Amino acid sequence: MRIARFRHDGRIKTGQIEDQGVRVFAAAPAIESIIAGGVAAANRLDLAETVPLEDVRLLAPLLPPSLRDFVAFEEHVDGVRRSVDGAAGVPEAWFDAPTFYFTNPHRIFGPGDDVPFPARSVARDFELEVAAIAGPDQTIFGYTIFNDWSARDLQGREMQVRLGPAKGKDFASSLGPWIVTADELDVHKRAGFLDLWCTAEVNGVEVGRDLLSNMGWTFETMLAYAARDSVVRPGDVLGSGTVGNGGCLAELWGRRGRQDPPPLRDGDVVTLTVEGIGSLTNRITSGPETEALPAVRRRDPAKARAEARVQAERQS
Repeated sequence: MRIARFRHDGRIKTGQIEDQGVRVFAAAPAIESIIAGGVAAANRLDLAETVPLEDVRLLAPLLPPSLRDFVAFEEHVDGVRRSVDGAAGVPEAWFDAPTFYFTNPHRIFGPGDDVPFPARSVARDFELEVAAIAGPDQTIFGYTIFNDWSARDLQGREMQVRLGPAKGKDFASSLGPWIVTADELDVHKRAGFLDLWCTAEVNGVEVGRDLLSNMGWTFETMLAYAARDSVVRPGDVLGSGTVGNGGCLAELWGRRGRQDPPPLRDGDVVTLTVEGIGSLTNRITSGPETEALPAVRRRDPAKARAEARVQAERQS
């Protein structure tokens, strides 16, 4: 089943994507309750009228309570390291466990939305991923396409502090065009991995293509790892990490030693397509200009130690 969240007649609705359009769910359930009920319950939902797809405005299929993004493709790690750090190869720690970071669940964009990059960023990039949506009892409810937008210049600077990424990532993530329930994609599984072709286009020109089955870990393993010593709830989103072979521009920059293709610019259109799921398209814009930060307070270490000694003497 392909489950969409959309706007129609001034209301946000949910429904099932069919060849003839969107079949609206009769009881008007929220996407959160559908996911919490699991796949079997979703397949039993009553259907009402069919609405032509051209008459609805597709929205991000869900606004997740949390968004973990993994880095499960070895080729991507190698290529981006060349671009950002100038170092080749994959760190040994990558092989220990499926590493992830938390990104901002409050800046989610859907199909057809304009995506505003930080105005100061000049190294703008997309990232082609598939996201798994957690269901009840640590199951996977379904999958959607995930674009983990990246301001590479901001990201590279802030990660020198050994923390982040932060402002290089938290301005935007795109999800869509809908959720495909896990049972629909089981036919594509090979040894636990989803054997689906993933492609990325910029302004209609293909720049990357890879198989999702080239992941180092299955989604089930990543879900179990995310829940270890922690909590994963229905509706939480887990990104696969960026596919290899041009799943983002930075990987290509690292391998070619130059920014080829060039960074994204205002007006560029990025389309990510995943076999068995669909396509997600967004246009690049610039957000509002921001003011410069106040100058940081720098402290003289020797002066700070002297002041500490004086304070200690006063207290003794």
